[in-house]
This record gives sequence, structure tokens and C-alpha cells, in this order.
Amino acid sequence: MSPTRRLAAILAADVAGYSRLMGADEEGTHERLRTHLQELVDPKIKEHRGRIVKNTGDGFLAEFASVVDAVRCAVEVQRGISERNAEIPPDQRIEFRIGVNLGDVIAEEHDIFGDGVNVAARLEALAEPGGICVSRVVRDQIRDKLDFAFDDMGEQHVKNITRPVRVYRIEFGRRPPAPTSAAPALALPDKPSIAVLPFQNMSGDREQEYFSDGMVEEIITALSRIRWLFVIARNSSFTYKGQAVDIKRVGRELGVRYVLEGSVRKGGNRVRITAQLIDALTDAHLWADRFDGSLEDVFVLQDQVASSVAGVIEPALLAAEIHRLAERPTSDLTAFDLYLRAVPLYDSGEKNQTIEALELLGQAIGRDPRYSLALALAAQCHAHLHVSGWTDDPELHRRRAVELARQALHGAGDDPNTLGRAAHALGYSGGDLDAATALVDRSLELNPSYAAGWINSGWLRLWAGQPDLAIEHLETGLRLNPRDRHHGAVMGIGVGHFFARRLENAATMLLRSLQERPNWVPNYRFLASCYAHMGRLDEARETIERVRQISLVVVPSAAHWRDPEQRAFYLEGLRLAAGEAT
Repeated sequence: MSPTRRLAAILAADVAGYSRLMGADEEGTHERLRTHLQELVDPKIKEHRGRIVKNTGDGFLAEFASVVDAVRCAVEVQRGISERNAEIPPDQRIEFRIGVNLGDVIAEEHDIFGDGVNVAARLEALAEPGGICVSRVVRDQIRDKLDFAFDDMGEQHVKNITRPVRVYRIEFGRRPPAPTSAAPALALPDKPSIAVLPFQNMSGDREQEYFSDGMVEEIITALSRIRWLFVIARNSSFTYKGQAVDIKRVGRELGVRYVLEGSVRKGGNRVRITAQLIDALTDAHLWADRFDGSLEDVFVLQDQVASSVAGVIEPALLAAEIHRLAERPTSDLTAFDLYLRAVPLYDSGEKNQTIEALELLGQAIGRDPRYSLALALAAQCHAHLHVSGWTDDPELHRRRAVELARQALHGAGDDPNTLGRAAHALGYSGGDLDAATALVDRSLELNPSYAAGWINSGWLRLWAGQPDLAIEHLETGLRLNPRDRHHGAVMGIGVGHFFARRLENAATMLLRSLQERPNWVPNYRFLASCYAHMGRLDEARETIERVRQISLVVVPSAAHWRDPEQRAFYLEGLRLAAGEAT
């Protein structure tokens, strides 16, 4: 006998954090879940003409003949659970995650099977606690029948499903926008552009609306400090408040390439903020993250989230622009495009790519001789050639680094990026270290979310002989930009531990850094010196051999290290590793 098949709307639900809840209070959790199922879930499923297929211990599987009934049921269950949780401490709350799919199933008396069921289970796993995720077919079936808004989460690759699944999150706290005539598309500005939309208040608490709006204003202010970025003013982006927006439409109407959106969800005295960065032209998700904090001091939390978001958005946008440029013909270049192409080449820590970066920057400066950011990056490239021993005339490149950094400062104004890069080049090349430190401090006053500025500041503190303060600044830079590992922060932390005589920690960080920059000469030098001071001479000599392969200079002058005792400690280990007399 062939199996019984039918088209069904499948609702899959489980309890978020069930193992944690059971570990903390097994009997209480079991009783609360049983009560929710008996008093709320089962009646709602019957009310909407569905049936429980099976209970799964920490959740349930249900099927409906109508996808509209299934989604209505899911929304009413989540709203009902939210109301029941209002007086329960956050660490004891039962919160469901729900997925809804429409598909062909194989039906048995006490179970259903098939891809349609598997997809519903994967959708449930993608949902947030208290949230609902649906497939594209569900969204298409109900979008004109139910008064809910949808958040497009894009194509998701999920376990045991060969094809990607288009996923939508139901925003049952928002209404879809009323139809309007299409506004004319605005032209994109001549630099990267972004709009920050009002974050959704998912808590049902009116007071959280003020917190959410204030936080978005802080993010807009923080992003406005990034001089190369065009940021839409609050008054324009907040016209979309309370709407289920189409990101492409926002991009057309505001004339921006990128859109930042998010949500705020409160639980007791804790709050979770989610944010995602989207390319409005392609609808591609470029970055997403979440932030958890306490509402005890809302202003501190607003500042922390705004700083964290802005710190990650800058490199994320820079990476997106660099990726976009790679797909454009090289004949269509402006000074800014040339600068963007040079950035990853400089970051690589490779000799040939540093030279290629200088060639691109030379073209940019040829187009605009007062282009301060290109001048500052060119100064850093020359400093790299000098310090790494990648040139027959290191003194020429040292002087050129100082000259270009000073030229960059003439037109820098209040641009934090130019100030930070110029300060780094001056410090690296043995210029006025105190002046360089003042410059990087100024860049951080202008933009406290400037991750690279904190990293540049950390290196300047290392050269000034302040290893513990340097580590603090380098770790701040990493917190602000945790995904970008090619900027020398990890090595800097290793060097800080080296000069603080924490040699085991130093070796660990320096080895980690080599995974990011496998041909970065100064890293090998410090690792060799560290091994020598630890008595690991065989490893020190092997490391020095690598230096000889990629650099003309094994033991440098190290003139930019101000503290004579620290400089002597570094060079002593290097000479010992190189077999030279100390």
C-alpha cells in the first residue's frame, strides 16, 4: 500500500534554552511547560482547526489544513506566552521558537514525515525566543490575507536540506505599510551612503520605544563621525518608523546604498539588541550581530551599543566597497577608488602587495595632490618597507614616510582616519612620538568608535614604553572590530606581553598573529627574541631563518622603541637567536 500523502501547513515549536531551564529547576520547568501546553497551546491549535501530531519533550509538532490558520495560531500562542511571562523572572520563563512551512507530507496516525516537516524544524531553529520564522511559500500565501509585516532574512543554508531556504521573520508587532505611489529614486552620492532605520520595539513596552529611538540617534551620530561615509539624517530615516519596509525601496527613496536595521527586545531588566547591515541595491545581508545589556543605566547602554555598532560598521562597509570595486573595470577609477584598492594590499603585510599599494596611491595622489587619506596611507606603506627591511635604502623610505605623513596632516582637518594613519606612520618612522600620540588621541576624541585608531594608539604606546596601556588600547580596538584580524592588534598584544616579561603569553599571541600575516617580518623578529629569552634556542634560530628568507635586515636598529631598556631586551634576544655577539 502506498503511503498517505497530503499538503499541510506544519508548525514546529520548541522551548528556547530548555536544557538550561531543566538544569536549574527540573520539576518547575516541566510543570510550567505542561501548564502552557494545556491552558494555551492545545486550545489555540483546536481553535484554529489544527491538530497536535506529537509532543517532543521540549516542544511540539502540529499540522493545519490552512496555512492562514497555522500562522494565526502561531502568533496568538506567542502573544499569549508573552503575556503569561510578564510576571515571571526572566531566568524562569518558557519562550517558544516557532517555524511554519507549507509542504507535502507523508502522514501516519501519530506522525508526519517529509521535507516539509524538516524545513519547518529548521525554520524553528532560526527563530528568536518568542519569534516566528516562515518559508517563502508561507509568506506568499498569507501576505495579503493577514495584517502582519515580514522581515526578509535572505537565503539560509540549513542542516540536511540541500537547497537554500528563503526565510522570513514575522513581525507581528508591526503592520505592513499602506500602498503608496512609488517615490522617484534618488541618485547615489559619490561616496558610500547609509541610512539607519528606527529599530523595532519587540517588547510591547512603550518606554522601550524611547530607549530604542535614543540608541538609533546615538548610532547615527557615531556613524556621522566617519568622514568618508554619507549618513542620512534622523528626520529622514525616521519617516519609516512603524512600517514594514522594503529595503530596496528605502535605498531608492533615500538615495543610499546601505541600510542598517534592527530590533530591541526586553526581558525583565535585560535587553537584547539585534542589528543587521544590508546592501539596498542587492538585498544582500553584509553583517549581523546582537548585543545584550542591562537597563540599569540606559544611557551607558546606548553609548556602548552605538560605539560597538559604529566600530564594526566602518570596516564592514569598507570591505563591502572594496569587494564591489574588485568587480568593476579597472579603467573606471577615481582617487577614492584607488585608495580603497590600496587598503587590503597594505593590510596584507606582504612586500609585493605593499609596493602595489604605493603604486595605486601614487595614482590617487596624482589625481588629487591634497588627498590627505591617500597621503597618510602612502606614508604607512613607506614605513612598512623601512621597518621590514624590504628595501636597499631603508633610510630613504623612512624619510619619505615622515614627509608624506606631514603632507597628509596639512589637509587632514578633523578626519580621524587621516590623523590616526599619519600618527602611526610618524611613530613608526622615528618621528616625534609625543606629537604622534597627541594626533592619535585627537582622532579618538573625534571618533571614539574608531577601531583602527585604538590599534594605532596601542602601537604608539608600545613604542613609548607603556606595554600595559598599549594592551588595553589594542584590546579596545579588537572589541570594536572583532572580525577584522589583519591590522596588527594581535601582534601588538603579544609585543606588550613580551616587554612586560610575560613571555608565554607573548609567544602565544605572536604565533596567533602569524596566522593572519604569515610574512610579516617584525612578528618573526619578536617571536625569535621571545623564544631566545625563554631558552628555546632551536625554535628561535628556526624563526630567524624565516626572517632571513623574507627580509634584508635580520637585526634592525629599533630606533623607534623609546625605552632603552626595552629596546636592549628586544635586540639582545634577536642577536642571541641570530648567533651574533650581544
